[in-house]
Amino acid sequence: MAEITEPLIPANQTPPDFDPETMRKTKPGLKRLILTVSVLFSFILGVPLIYKSVEIYRAPLPFLEIDSLSAEIDSNPLLFPCRFLAILVGFDSESSIASLESSILHQMTELTRQTPQCGTCSPNHSVSVVLDPDDHPLLGAVDFDADDEAVDEALDEALEAVFRGGWGSGDRGEVYTVVVVNRGGDEARAVVGKYRNAWIVGRVSEEEAVAKAAEVFVKVFVNGGKEEGLIHGEFMPVGADGTLVLSFNLLNADPRDWVYDWDFQTVDATLLAPIIEAMKPVANISVESQVLYHVPKSSLSYWDDKWDSYVFSTKDLPFFVNSNEWHLDTSIAAGGRSKMLHFVVYIPSAKECPLLLQLPDGQISMTNSFISPMWGGVIVLNPQTCRKDSESKHSSRHTIMHEDLQKVFEVFMGQFRQLFSFRSDNLYVGASGTYNLLPSEKGFTVWELDVLSRMHTCFNLHSCATTLGSLSRLVQSLPRMIIKDEIGKQVKYSLEAAKLAQTNASLGIYDASAVSSRQARSLAEDAFFHPSIMSVSYYSFEHCFAVYSPFFLPVSMHVILAALREWRRYKKENKKYLVWKAKMKDAS
Repeated sequence: MAEITEPLIPANQTPPDFDPETMRKTKPGLKRLILTVSVLFSFILGVPLIYKSVEIYRAPLPFLEIDSLSAEIDSNPLLFPCRFLAILVGFDSESSIASLESSILHQMTELTRQTPQCGTCSPNHSVSVVLDPDDHPLLGAVDFDADDEAVDEALDEALEAVFRGGWGSGDRGEVYTVVVVNRGGDEARAVVGKYRNAWIVGRVSEEEAVAKAAEVFVKVFVNGGKEEGLIHGEFMPVGADGTLVLSFNLLNADPRDWVYDWDFQTVDATLLAPIIEAMKPVANISVESQVLYHVPKSSLSYWDDKWDSYVFSTKDLPFFVNSNEWHLDTSIAAGGRSKMLHFVVYIPSAKECPLLLQLPDGQISMTNSFISPMWGGVIVLNPQTCRKDSESKHSSRHTIMHEDLQKVFEVFMGQFRQLFSFRSDNLYVGASGTYNLLPSEKGFTVWELDVLSRMHTCFNLHSCATTLGSLSRLVQSLPRMIIKDEIGKQVKYSLEAAKLAQTNASLGIYDASAVSSRQARSLAEDAFFHPSIMSVSYYSFEHCFAVYSPFFLPVSMHVILAALREWRRYKKENKKYLVWKAKMKDAS
């Protein structure tokens, strides 16, 4: 390809585009160029300021720590250290203590699930066996022929005295004890006390003693006496904020027949206060009560000549509660994250009194009550003289007697235990026999509270990890989400409480682990449902650009084009000046 070159102009000739009339004889000024460029520069400088003005503040969240907690809880189920002590009295055993411990441990392994479940005891059980003769001072002060309550108290004191004397080490609350007393005569009788002790007295062989001790350890002390095993899912009616409201309601179906009232303050102070105190590690419980009138039930009843009463069956229970007429949710907790349990005493009207609950087998319920899981329980209380009062044309006012009210609250306590997946009766039927479970005036025994604490800790930590994981994924998926410092602090404190709960669980401190896990879950829920998160709509950067571009693009284009035109003008004028200057130089 031929190279194209411009023709050379001799120095003594004038350039063809040189016009003395239009040539500049002075150097062009920079004032217009500087003004134009300064406008362009100020516009460019304002772009980051505009972007900063629409920037969303986001407090830093510990995403790695959240992922680590979730992975740890999912991969490693939370297990608690538990120690078990079997004391064999009156056995002329040829087996060594080591072989007995091995036998009990083998039996416990057979009774335990193959895969350890969260909230249970560690499979590495610490089992100790003591062969104690009849005259040993360890149990010399315990009379096993006395009343069960007396035996339970004496046995607990004797075992605690031994631990204090240096026989064992560690916190007594971590040790579950089974005492087997072998003596001739009657068949063996097994009792599980209110504390962490159980005893079996009677004619027992060594193999039976090993089997019974292992079953009590696993099925009662570890699993809480529940046949179905461990509880899964939303097993406890406790709110996300760790609170529980007990709402007691006295319902008069038709006050034209009779009106009943109760002295609830006395019951609250005497019967409910010990329960609330015992449940503090698991839930912060508050109590409220009310008396309602004109509240008929939704289901129908029919007259049964066999029972000489009005009867409603179990198939009518889903329709018994009249949600349109029973205004039970009077607390502010009903609309929040707190959980409410309703306990209802229903006084039927004269036209359906007495009113009895018929079970599926055709028999009448002894308690005349039923429960609704995660909602509460209902007791139908028939007035003792309902037929006599029904003949009266005027309504009569009554106050439920303290004795009757105490019986009602005993039924309520059984319903409360069932709502927490415990037995309402005092018997446990196992593979190796029947065990009598001593009740507690606090509603739950010490070993039952241990089970609640372990399960509650496990559930709370799972819920905490799930909530924080959801929050982490949500925040990372929405880059323009507002994250206030308060949310960051709540997430930080939630992680710290979860770590503390795990530490306490590994040390076997049940109450402290339950309290810490409750705080971790509550803080995680507070962070996820913080009002500021949903206060504005979250949009992408593309949406922000689409909103602001109609305002700023036209202006920016004019500024840029003006700067380009001014730069081209300056170059052209400067070229004219340089040509004139060169001409003058040649002419001289």
